[in-house]
Amino acid sequence: MTLSAGAAQIQLQGHQYVCPDVLALAVRVARATARPLLLFGAPGSGKSSLAKFIAARDDLRYYEHVITARTTARDLLWSFDSVRRLSDAQTRTGVKADRHYVMPGALWWAFDRASALGHVRATEPYADWNSSRADHGAIVLIDEIDKADPDVPNSLLIPLADRYFTVTDLDGAPDVHETSTPQSLIVITSNEERELPPAFERRCVVHRLDDHDDEMLETIAGNHAPKDSDYPLPYLISQLKEARNTARDEQRRQPSTAEFIDAIKACIGENITTPEHSHMKDIIKMIFEKDTRSDDVQGWPR
Repeated sequence: MTLSAGAAQIQLQGHQYVCPDVLALAVRVARATARPLLLFGAPGSGKSSLAKFIAARDDLRYYEHVITARTTARDLLWSFDSVRRLSDAQTRTGVKADRHYVMPGALWWAFDRASALGHVRATEPYADWNSSRADHGAIVLIDEIDKADPDVPNSLLIPLADRYFTVTDLDGAPDVHETSTPQSLIVITSNEERELPPAFERRCVVHRLDDHDDEMLETIAGNHAPKDSDYPLPYLISQLKEARNTARDEQRRQPSTAEFIDAIKACIGENITTPEHSHMKDIIKMIFEKDTRSDDVQGWPR
């Protein structure tokens, strides 16, 4: 079976991601304590990619929800298609049972995949990855929680801590309990655009991703560049550090490791093997010296 783009990306992360020892420890602590892992770090520092890496490495089911300013806590549990219900009410067929309009969210899929599949219109995310891992544990990525209203993390305290919630939009308000063993690993990321409620942070294992040092950058470069490719790696590392210092002085977001990887790809694509190449300065300007105050585009490395 051919993997979808999403499933192929999970598989690729298993080969490319470099997990520092202290981050691996944070993952183990989160699992041992059955608490969410809350990752702080700049955009492009590798927070979101960690979840796909763990899914590939540990052969876990994978679910994600990218937070926006319009996200509610319930969106991570389930959503109700009121538009379709209204449309059905205006047709001869009439309104159907509630289960036709309730769509399981990421946490429902992770906690109890079997009951989520029981809904008429339920389509499992990353189905070609997850269906073959039906009896495996799951990992959930809740990405950029700091973009949500402060009520969102507070409303998630009980579902995340107890791995339990009630589906109030269904007849009889059934409960969803986590059935997977071991418990799902929940990874939550924040770019620190907004402070999170202290009660929420207190219930998480917290880790901050710092800038990668030269040795780690070299390892990351080796994982992302084709073998035997020729490009000016030491120069790119020095330019990244210089651009970060300048951005720090100017109080702008510093270029990230994701942009460092982009610079490598650009050099390989343009067959740039030395710093003296005529396009080198332009590439550095395009990637490292751009105004990085705007938000990352969804889908780019985070």
